[in-house]
Amino acid sequence: MSYIVIKCGGSIVDELPDQFFKSILQLQKNKQVKPVIVHGGGPMISSQLEQMNVSTTFIDGLRVTTNEVLDVVEMVLSGSVNKQIVRKLIEQNAQAVGMSGIDGHLIEAAPVEQANQVGYVGQVKKVNIELIQTIAEQNYIPVISPIAIGLDQQRYNINADTAAAAIAAELKAPLCFISDIQGICHGDSVLSMVNQTQITQLIEQEVIHGGMVPKVKAALTGLASGVPKAVIVNGHESNGLIKFIDGKAVGTRICLKEVSHV
Repeated sequence: MSYIVIKCGGSIVDELPDQFFKSILQLQKNKQVKPVIVHGGGPMISSQLEQMNVSTTFIDGLRVTTNEVLDVVEMVLSGSVNKQIVRKLIEQNAQAVGMSGIDGHLIEAAPVEQANQVGYVGQVKKVNIELIQTIAEQNYIPVISPIAIGLDQQRYNINADTAAAAIAAELKAPLCFISDIQGICHGDSVLSMVNQTQITQLIEQEVIHGGMVPKVKAALTGLASGVPKAVIVNGHESNGLIKFIDGKAVGTRICLKEVSHV
């Protein structure tokens, strides 16, 4: 059975057109590919925290997550954002199931190394891939929010890019990051392909910065762990997912090593 893991960035969830969700259904029906969606929701979390007068800070790109912050993170991700995506899929006559990494111990996590600074932020230790496969085999599309559970039953906030890469690695599935930009931009042009060496240089040059850094790092980790290919695609691009599955050039493809062809 063939899968694709689609990670929807929080910055674009509200803007994704109906055609994007139609493409996901086309993958399932016409391409015999089982879609698995993992989503973020950073901007919505920050907005909700502000409305509730809960302070939030970041250290090295990680949101400092107290139990109070985690309550809001879970409410926004597993509640409003997750169900918004599920509803959009249902509107296209798809069968979708919303869940978090806590459900069925889907994502088990342990604290990140800097947990004393960032609180309940986790790193993925195990993915219950059988649960995803069982759902997908029934022609349901799993829509996953990246809240994980620890061995101590503590909840953990997981970076959505990291969660998507871990799931894709277990499924040996292509990984597609859906963003609000065309890909990795250098000057006025979009890079069609970047490898690990180039990524390191582009991060040092701050060409790759902000939220793009965990995205490319997660992609490289996934590729080293069994993901066959990874790409960053603009969610507004018509049939971008279909082009990716068909092997056509779209967005920025991420590779471990330099290749002579796409």
